[in-house]
Amino acid sequence: MSLHIYDTSTRAIREFVPVEAGRASIYLCGATVQAPPHIGHIRSGVNFDVLRRWLARSGYDVTFCRNVTDIDDKIIRVSAEESVPWFVVAERNQRAFTWAYDTLGCLPPTVEPRATGHVPEMITLMERLISRGHAYASGGDVYFDVRSYADHYGKLSNQKLENMRAAADTDDETCKRDPRDFALWKGEKPGEPTWPTPWGPGRPGWHLECSAMATKYLGPTFDIHGGGIDLIFPHHENEIAQSQAAGDGFARYWMHNGMLKIGAEKMSKSLGNSLLIPEMVQKVRPVELRYYLAAPHYRSSIDYSEEALLEAAAAYQRIEGFVTRAAEVIHDVDADAPLPQAFADALDDDLGTPQALAVVHEVVREGNVALSKGDKEAVARLLAETQNMLDVLGLDPRSPQWRGAGSDLTPVVDALVAVALGQRKSARERKDYAAADAIRDQLAAAGITVEDTPHGARWELSR
Repeated sequence: MSLHIYDTSTRAIREFVPVEAGRASIYLCGATVQAPPHIGHIRSGVNFDVLRRWLARSGYDVTFCRNVTDIDDKIIRVSAEESVPWFVVAERNQRAFTWAYDTLGCLPPTVEPRATGHVPEMITLMERLISRGHAYASGGDVYFDVRSYADHYGKLSNQKLENMRAAADTDDETCKRDPRDFALWKGEKPGEPTWPTPWGPGRPGWHLECSAMATKYLGPTFDIHGGGIDLIFPHHENEIAQSQAAGDGFARYWMHNGMLKIGAEKMSKSLGNSLLIPEMVQKVRPVELRYYLAAPHYRSSIDYSEEALLEAAAAYQRIEGFVTRAAEVIHDVDADAPLPQAFADALDDDLGTPQALAVVHEVVREGNVALSKGDKEAVARLLAETQNMLDVLGLDPRSPQWRGAGSDLTPVVDALVAVALGQRKSARERKDYAAADAIRDQLAAAGITVEDTPHGARWELSR
């Protein structure tokens, strides 16, 4: 079976056939950096990180472009509220997003373009649209003429033009030929940043930015465009319109992840229920938060509760426990071991992570049985399968990401704990159990949990 994905534009499951054999190109609408990220924002990053990893594991050379919208009405509004330059707001929050992506194990994008670095490409795109009769300049603004593209506009969101409301993206709608026309470029306003264009100084419209950046780095026609389901209209609808009206094929597949909600309400700052990433990783470890976000199907909505979060953490710990115990018996894991067919089939079926994780848990159950029987051959095979599956999902507890490579204090702690465990072992051998328990309590007070196993004492940081 090959990869099949649900394409929003056709509202059907389609086989993935890339523009260029052996290569896959993905554009993901990234952060609009007016505020730090909550888990609803980062869910998209985790979902598309799994897609990217699976494409790479399937043999594709993946180019992954995730943009940053660093100029926007919301950023300008926060800038005014805080009395700081707009770029201070953008830079501060972009760093918060980068930290969050890294903390949850998302691989760095191949390229991460900023909108403000691509104004020349935006000007070229507007010139192409004006020359084709699909855009017009008015009062320092530039607008896309939706009626010039009426036969196609609305297909992604399954809407008819006559039923659409006004774009409401400018203060003065009288500049437009039609209220539904959307802004490609916004003319200069006092106190706002500007860039020069043939139609006067101003700043880019939101939709124009992504079309310019996507085609610059992935070409006029590329494979997959992703983002949250809330972006289908107007953002992605407008991207398609302006790109295809200019003569580009643009994205061949459209993938959208579901929303994360609290009490059936969409996550948003305005509702006051945002769960910021630094706060969340105080509740559970980052890898457990990633498991929580990756476990549901990417197109489903998640209704957040702390109970569900802790259940996900416990489920991950069961997987981690097997990997840890098995690694004490098997020291060399076959990184090239084949994945279970059921796991591959699950991910090939529209990135079915719930079914894929069900396979992981089944293999873990078999592995625990093999451990209890002392069947090292079976343990070796099942450990390799488990770690290889977890690697695809970005959840391998033995990967450098989750072991803290580069700043790993494990060897130091190992040496210190070894001394204490040596003293504890001596106390137990002379039947001084009070002293042995005291050493164990001292380690617990230092945040280190000791577990006695058939292979000796094992430690981990207390949860």
